[in-house]
Amino acid sequence: MLGHWLDWSLDGQPPASRSGAFKSGTYSLHAPGIMELTPHQPSADAHACIFSAAIHGNETAPVELIGEWLSALEAGTVTLGAPMLVILGNLPALKAQRRFLSTNLNRLFNRELTAEGPEPDRARELMAAVDHFYARHAHQPKLHYDLHTAIRGSRYPRFVVEPFAQSATDPAQWSWFAAADMQAVLHQHQHSWTFSHYSKHYHAAQAFTIELGRVAPFGQNDMASLAPMRALLTSLSEGHQPAGKPASQMVFFQVHHELMRHSDDFQLCFADDTLNFSRFEPGTLLSQDGTAGDFRVGDTPLCVVFPNANVEVGARAALLVVPISAQS
Repeated sequence: MLGHWLDWSLDGQPPASRSGAFKSGTYSLHAPGIMELTPHQPSADAHACIFSAAIHGNETAPVELIGEWLSALEAGTVTLGAPMLVILGNLPALKAQRRFLSTNLNRLFNRELTAEGPEPDRARELMAAVDHFYARHAHQPKLHYDLHTAIRGSRYPRFVVEPFAQSATDPAQWSWFAAADMQAVLHQHQHSWTFSHYSKHYHAAQAFTIELGRVAPFGQNDMASLAPMRALLTSLSEGHQPAGKPASQMVFFQVHHELMRHSDDFQLCFADDTLNFSRFEPGTLLSQDGTAGDFRVGDTPLCVVFPNANVEVGARAALLVVPISAQS
């Protein structure tokens, strides 16, 4: 199962058969990087689950984490009890160990997408795969965990981004994430067209972008720190109720402002090694832009998340966030 999928996904070697069985279920290889798992005996409490990784090709820890979980399924030490769609997103970028090749795949998950090229084409393929999977399991609650690692270090290395959408988040999710040793939660304030946003916006799924530390090459990730997250993925794939802890052990933030790059003459006015969630006091100059001018912190202190001055013109260069009360 795992070997066939990876060979086809990364080496372009299609298997002799695109379906097969393992101890607790069956697998179907829909396309390179897209595999569906169906349990022999579904749990009554199971979600229709999507686990995705490598939407950015240089983020390897989630790929290793999903590989460990799939190996346990194949070995029979984990029993499949829920329907699963497993996705490796940007395969050419993963092979090249680059974030993306032509444009950021994780800004393209919009049904109105008209752009052409490898990443837009892949976005359309992944959106269709999600649509078909959720249609096949319309009677089950929908869940999507999109697994990432961040470009830079963080005051909270493991954190969850909740996409903006009209559908509500089940409070149990915060309890599960706390037990999975997530340290912070960031609530988005507007549509962002990420992969997790697609599932929440269009399908009302419980969907999140999950940051699991910092970008590192294969073999150099701290997988021990991700054992609690692997336990959460395992529980969901078994169709069991995951372990929970009080959500109050995590720190919650809300997006206050998106800092955009409007021109080629743009720069962030803080050090390149500034950690995610670093705090800036009122009056601090954060960016300079030839079109938009200077941006300074107003009366409320702001923390910066995902700063990247090298994004395309018109793209987001940073999120500016404020702490809020813990969710329950």
